[in-house]
Amino acid sequence: MENWFSNYNTTNSTNYQISDMYFPSGNTYPWDNYPYDYWNIWINGGGGSQEPSLETLTADYDVIVWKHCFPVSDIEADTGHPDVTSGHQTLENYKAQYAALKTKMHEFPNTRFIVWTATALLESETTAVKGDRAQEFANWVKNTWDEDGDNIFVWDFRQLETEGLNGGRYLLTKYSAGDSHPNSTLANMIAPWFSQRIVDVIEGRGDSGSLTGH
Repeated sequence: MENWFSNYNTTNSTNYQISDMYFPSGNTYPWDNYPYDYWNIWINGGGGSQEPSLETLTADYDVIVWKHCFPVSDIEADTGHPDVTSGHQTLENYKAQYAALKTKMHEFPNTRFIVWTATALLESETTAVKGDRAQEFANWVKNTWDEDGDNIFVWDFRQLETEGLNGGRYLLTKYSAGDSHPNSTLANMIAPWFSQRIVDVIEGRGDSGSLTGH
């Protein structure tokens, strides 16, 4: 991606810079990055952790991209009692936490946010029911939670790694690194599309450009 941005800058006389960050760091907060954890760190104060707040991050970056690791798709059945303060992985809790996170991100209108759709699991590492829940969550993020005209945008990583096959439930085995981590084949293929999606958001095409960047 660094090479892609360098070439784009040369061709278009821009000066876009990109950097990556482990978040949470795993030092002052467990290396978990599910909806609860973003809510807990950015809204609830992170239980005294020293992880960067949105106030800190938005002071340093014009665009912030955040994502979840693939176990986010290990989603249990709802209880009928959503709880924004719960780390239990259910659709109802995820939606409550995402609603709170959207309100928080709206406090920083000069920063643009890009959120990945939930990464998929291999069919061998999940169930059809959980795959359906994970796809339902991704669809909800794209079609209900995301709104035109605000400072929040979506990159549809899940569509790329599943190709929409099997109802979008599973990471395709050809893109697996041996477990539900994506392999270099997928990474090399989609890095330019991710880069393009970021540029589309920067340049005001976030609501009109492709959600995959492809």
